[in-house]
Amino acid sequence: MRHWLATAADQQRHQWIKRFDPRYWTVDFPRPMMAAVTTVGADAVAVDVTFLRRNDLAGLIWESADRWSHPLLAYETARDYRGTTLAFRWQSTGAVQPLDAVDGPVLTIEGEDAGGVARSWYVRLWNHAVGIGSDAAVRLDFDALAGGFLLPDEADPVWPRAIERMFISLVPPGHDGSDAPLAEPVSGRVTISDIRCDGPRSMLRAGDALLPPHALRICSGYDDSYNQTPERLVEAMFALGYRGSLVHYVGMSHFPGLRWDAGEAAYLADPAVPVCAPAAAWHADFIARAVALGFAPIMSLSFELLDQHCPAAWAQRSTGGTRALTGYVPPSTLLSPANGTAMAWLHSAAVALVGIAVAAGAAPRFQIGEPWWWVGPDHVPCLYDAATKARYLADRGEVPPAITDIRAVATAAERNWLDWCGALLGTATLALRDAVTAAAPGAETLLLFYAPQVLNAAAPELIRANLPLAWASPAFDVLQLEDYDFVTSGDFGGQARARSVVQDRLGYPVAQQHYFSGFATAAGDWPAIADAAAVAMARGVAETFVWAWPQVARFGFTAFRIDSDGDIAMIAFHDVLFPLELGYGATGGPEFSTQVVVTGSGHEQRNSQWSNARQYYDAGLGIRSEADLSALIAFFRARRGQAHGFRFTDPLDNSTASGGEGVSALDQVIGTGDGGRTRFALMKTYGDTDTLQSRRISRPLAESVRIAVDGNVRFSGWTLAPGGNVDFEAAPAAGAVITAGFRFDVPVRFATDRIDVSIAGWRAGELPSVPLVEMRED
Repeated sequence: MRHWLATAADQQRHQWIKRFDPRYWTVDFPRPMMAAVTTVGADAVAVDVTFLRRNDLAGLIWESADRWSHPLLAYETARDYRGTTLAFRWQSTGAVQPLDAVDGPVLTIEGEDAGGVARSWYVRLWNHAVGIGSDAAVRLDFDALAGGFLLPDEADPVWPRAIERMFISLVPPGHDGSDAPLAEPVSGRVTISDIRCDGPRSMLRAGDALLPPHALRICSGYDDSYNQTPERLVEAMFALGYRGSLVHYVGMSHFPGLRWDAGEAAYLADPAVPVCAPAAAWHADFIARAVALGFAPIMSLSFELLDQHCPAAWAQRSTGGTRALTGYVPPSTLLSPANGTAMAWLHSAAVALVGIAVAAGAAPRFQIGEPWWWVGPDHVPCLYDAATKARYLADRGEVPPAITDIRAVATAAERNWLDWCGALLGTATLALRDAVTAAAPGAETLLLFYAPQVLNAAAPELIRANLPLAWASPAFDVLQLEDYDFVTSGDFGGQARARSVVQDRLGYPVAQQHYFSGFATAAGDWPAIADAAAVAMARGVAETFVWAWPQVARFGFTAFRIDSDGDIAMIAFHDVLFPLELGYGATGGPEFSTQVVVTGSGHEQRNSQWSNARQYYDAGLGIRSEADLSALIAFFRARRGQAHGFRFTDPLDNSTASGGEGVSALDQVIGTGDGGRTRFALMKTYGDTDTLQSRRISRPLAESVRIAVDGNVRFSGWTLAPGGNVDFEAAPAAGAVITAGFRFDVPVRFATDRIDVSIAGWRAGELPSVPLVEMRED
């Protein structure tokens, strides 16, 4: 294991924070408006807003339960606000309704009443303010707080013992509840400073983890973190041991400036405002804080845009004219590399974002993320938008052939069309690179390639369109590879094939490659993700990233220190064999752990704590000479006692064959194919059908392994991977029975840090005790 999925109960160290600490406020709002929250002091928070409609409303939110922090850093849940007061200074500028307006800012409190019934209270802040509408001191006493517009006539006392969350609403001038567009987008800022919380419940306990730095790098995603303060995010990444390069995926939904388009009756990306004011403010703060903590940010932008904000002419389309739509909710679409207006907008957004990073103190680094022609789950390629078809007609003098299933490409004309589309994608990608380097000379450029979508074994011709030769080294400074569908589905053959194809086609040396391990949709995905990261490090890639922070925080992923060879510093195994002349004289065998409780009547209740036995040996009986004593001491010292594991050949159980016969590929069933899985673990089974015990074999003798598929003992499309895993080049067919035969060693360690031996004792017939215990490596 190279990680730990932590929970709040695992917090080891704690700190105390004030309730309403500026770092932990969040913001939210309905699309298509935009808002962002940043900390502007130890006791101050700012909200930047851009309103587009008359019913737009942003909420500055405090939650009693911490839903966003990593579990080791989260603050405690505290819903009782009795005895608590909150005071702050309110200042607003620009297009935000002031406190004294009829529809001015309201504090909405959600919780339960004295009877435990869920309800909300609406506290007009102006009733608790001193000053003017745009600059006032506000004081809220939760023991005497009441909702209602007019006080005391309309007072609605707040029940402070069960508050779930509270938010301050911000609305534009002219707010009337309708979704009619404003005449033009308007922006403003609210600063809440001098935040003070007093009273016996004003302090909250929070996690205070600070892990040692490790070699794993982190990615962040603005689409999933836009609602949090940059200070909270960056400090959390630092606390979890992440350092160095930080890839920041700007995303596809929350950064663009938008405008109302009457013709399409939608808010669309505005070429004149590639990055809206709230997103610009957030990113400037995020990058500055990252640089201050020693991170080296990489700004990332893709060809992807939220579909509802994408002009009709910009989107990639299928032969039937339907837009390319991803599986996100709401869906995003992919920009056509042939549409000049779309590409110009993308260039301006990239230049603006890199400019923000440089102004915040970062070196210019820019990643082009996953550029491709979209092919959805229906296998229909989206190569047929009007701009692409028109360019092909002008270039080739013919209409492109219609491909309705990328798996069924069969003609030379179709292959030529895919090659042409690949060349166009390559040209568009390099043009984006050049736009960034022209604006930021010396910028490092990186290309992120997502292998599973492109290197689909069922659609071998897709590589022509989506892995252009124009990307070949040295087109970019670094090639970044991600293959998370292969990883989480257990398709190790797909991983190996992707590395091989990309290397052959693009030619980036491993020292100019990065690897992205992720994306976790469930807690069970993390072991495979962590293992894939370790394998990448062992391969020697320059940097390995986990994708991405929102999933790290959600599942409590916590990385241990990982060395450059891909192993954890605290876990050590020496792949050496315990001396055979000592091992064959050892005694021992399997042991279980069973609790036996004898009742007063003499009956027993037994609880078996282990599902499988663990081997235990005493190698002392194998010592037959003074030379053996010396060999034992030398081996023990080299292992540093219990610190390092090693191989041990069990003299009675070291083969899948019985009776001393040679191994056969038909000895053991190790799995059944499902048409997608390519990795199968070596196993040995014991017992009869009703009480079968399966033993994981992690240290086979490589030269002894034999594999058969459905009885075919000459099957050759497999390799033996570390950890006793068999990787197939292509997934065995559904229902295919995979069998194996092999010899194996047992991974063990010394069960003590001390061995007592003496020449006199041995000569007198006293044999030392040399206990060995099996290490579980599965």
